[in-house]
Amino acid sequence: MAVIKAPADQVKMLARLMRAEAEGEGVQGMLMVGNVGVNRVRANCLDFRGIRSIQRMIYQSPGGFEAVQRPYFYQRAREKELRLARRVVNGERVRPASNALWFFRPGTVGCPGVWYRQPNTGKHKKHCFFAPLRTNCPDVYRG
Repeated sequence: MAVIKAPADQVKMLARLMRAEAEGEGVQGMLMVGNVGVNRVRANCLDFRGIRSIQRMIYQSPGGFEAVQRPYFYQRAREKELRLARRVVNGERVRPASNALWFFRPGTVGCPGVWYRQPNTGKHKKHCFFAPLRTNCPDVYRG
């Protein structure tokens, strides 16, 4: 059962985002980007108050994703990414992005322990993930 409302056109948009942001990070990396996206829709806290759809989450300004400024985001979603997007919309969570609302690629520097007052939850390949405290964003931690 879906953990957020996600019509087919928005699942396609999420699939495109997952591919554009993390294709080089493999299936796990794409699932983690999907987790962050779904978490932002669920959160209704901090920078993500009122973000109730995948489309609003992706194009949020400020705070959206760099990928929307690149041509490869606008390529058609492939079946592989669509399946992955459906998995995260249906509630699959992958650590360290299970409850994360942010990720970034720090370059040659390692992941900081805290980023904008949010604790680091781990790293996957070249991306660091950060989740809010449970008390700040309880909806991100719902089952």
